[in-house]
Amino acid sequence: MEKNYDYKNINTDRKCGIIMHISSLWSDYGIGSLGKEAYEFADFLSKTGTQLWQILPIGPTGYGDSPYQSFSSFAGNPYFIDFITLEKEGLLKREDFDNLDYGNDQNRVDYGKVYNTRNIVLKKAFANFKANNEYNKFILENSDWIEDYSLFMALKENFGNVSYLDFPTEVRNRDEEVLNRYREELKEKIDYHKFLQFEFFKQYLAWKDYVNSLGIKVVGDMPIYVSPDSLEVWKNPELFLDDIVGGCPPDGFSAGGQKWGNPVYDWEKHEKQNFEWWINRIKKTLKYVDVLRIDHFRGFESYWAVPRYDEDARNGKWVLAPGAKLFDKVKEVLGDIEIVAEDLGYTTKEVVEFREHTGFPGMKMLQFAFNPDYESDFIPHQIERNWAVYTGTHDSDTVKSWFEKANKKEVEFAKKYLNLTDPKDYVKGFIRAAWSSVANIAVAQIQDFLELGDDGRMNIPATSNGNWSWRVNKEMLTDTLANEIYDMNKTYFRLNKKD
Repeated sequence: MEKNYDYKNINTDRKCGIIMHISSLWSDYGIGSLGKEAYEFADFLSKTGTQLWQILPIGPTGYGDSPYQSFSSFAGNPYFIDFITLEKEGLLKREDFDNLDYGNDQNRVDYGKVYNTRNIVLKKAFANFKANNEYNKFILENSDWIEDYSLFMALKENFGNVSYLDFPTEVRNRDEEVLNRYREELKEKIDYHKFLQFEFFKQYLAWKDYVNSLGIKVVGDMPIYVSPDSLEVWKNPELFLDDIVGGCPPDGFSAGGQKWGNPVYDWEKHEKQNFEWWINRIKKTLKYVDVLRIDHFRGFESYWAVPRYDEDARNGKWVLAPGAKLFDKVKEVLGDIEIVAEDLGYTTKEVVEFREHTGFPGMKMLQFAFNPDYESDFIPHQIERNWAVYTGTHDSDTVKSWFEKANKKEVEFAKKYLNLTDPKDYVKGFIRAAWSSVANIAVAQIQDFLELGDDGRMNIPATSNGNWSWRVNKEMLTDTLANEIYDMNKTYFRLNKKD
């Protein structure tokens, strides 16, 4: 496939990034928030000379607490609203939120307690809130989604927090007369959710402005699919296929493949609409991030289509998606945008040609690199400039755990390849391999710089308990660590240009 244009991309010089989701920040209120801790971590990154702060999706989470299964692609997570900021605005008093039960472990999020306790506090703030010009402007600017989203969330609460698929038929099918009745009956609940979004995005944009002022860009993460229980599916069911869900084929890790359950797109209808839905989604996301990492990018070329009611994914098949057509249109409408394409997984010649056509950097993960029986595309000497090399991701072992648990042959080969002889240097040596590569972007989780093991893992795919709960201890973020990261960034010419 011949390139017919050049995308502006992130690969103009050598950059470094650290993955740290907002939920993983320290705080006294159960979960990381957009308060002073988020600013202090930005200051820490500035000390290290880091250029990219990568976060996970910021939408409201439901069952399983996964940021990749959000109730909306456009809304923000109310868990991240900072209480101290609301106190300064006169919406809360300290006794409204201090000394409440947010969970007993400062190093883990207890999502059940966070949900219940934070809702109590936020409803007190809402009771003290009076709409003003700033609020009215926000509602107007987001009118294309916030009215429907707030109604969707109010309906979920009204029906016992069930999936929208279990709403009464006339509500599920969006009977306008019935919805108008609920808009009146649930007005207070609807207004509460509007308030939450107003406060979230006010705090989020103030935080992002500060991060940017330090010369640091925010890298956001956008899942290719939306949750089956989401505003997008409820509002536009015609854009999704009824009988097919997403997944991946059987492989060495799973004999039955993976059946994710996310509805897949009716790409024919999207194309007839000139991809307006996708262009709008990307455009809105780029209001809140500087660089967009798109999860499962290969799914835009072709996707594993699994019959909806099958037990697993083994009866799926590959189906072509629009690929370059979509991103040609995105380029035409939105111009130059900064995207990292998460193209891990089953790759074909067509997927490679598609990514190269866009010009977006793909991902190389070092934990996949060290099979001694063949020369992997992920091994450092095979990596080229227009790539983002990662030591690992939120879905993988930490580097320390990889050395302890991975295939012994691969671990021994990694030690030999990287000339690692002292166990105390294994993790740092692994990170150095990414930073010293020619790839223009090098990224690691903060857990890897902290040399954490299993206790620092963020998510174990295909499991539903205990994920997404890891939190950092502020005392871990020492000046010594900041200086070590700074020295690595300086040594491999990845320093923030503000330094």
